[in-house]
Amino acid sequence: MERIIQLPLNAQESAGLRTGDRVLLSGEIYTARDAAHKRFMALLDEGRPLPFPLEDACIYYAGPAPAPPGRATGAAGPTTSCRMDAYTPRLLSLGLRGMIGKGSRSPRVIAAIVEAGAVYFSAIGGAGALLARRVLAARIIAFEDLGAEAVRRLLVKDFPAIVAVDSRGEDLYRTGRKAYLDSEQRAGGRC
Repeated sequence: MERIIQLPLNAQESAGLRTGDRVLLSGEIYTARDAAHKRFMALLDEGRPLPFPLEDACIYYAGPAPAPPGRATGAAGPTTSCRMDAYTPRLLSLGLRGMIGKGSRSPRVIAAIVEAGAVYFSAIGGAGALLARRVLAARIIAFEDLGAEAVRRLLVKDFPAIVAVDSRGEDLYRTGRKAYLDSEQRAGGRC
């Protein structure tokens, strides 16, 4: 059973999530990939505001494709999250509460997630067209010159994800691998 989460994601809601929880996210999320994160750091270094409020925000590591007729966006699948690891601790320290992507995170990011009381969600890679159906509205809010990597505000309804790293630092990528290897060992290495 999925847990329904209304965004923005507050500290109490984040603290109640556990690794492996399946969730349906509804509300505002912001897309940002590598190029946008580099620009975020430049803005912060200059003492300028980011293009959206970070407090309790959720960033989706995605670069949606152009919208076909009748849709808010084209395919909107997650990108590999570790590419944002160099920037993530700073954003978490400034109030970022959630991130959506795919793949594991570094120990440094996991420590920053714990310190911030945040959460990292995984979305299904390769399912961008299906995930796009959960996007009700999309609007570029910054860095339009980046094309697909421009920062967008998305309004989502029942966007499916799994808690991959919870606010206690439990990491599904680590525990999932261990559970798989343990089951393989019990089965004598057979699939």
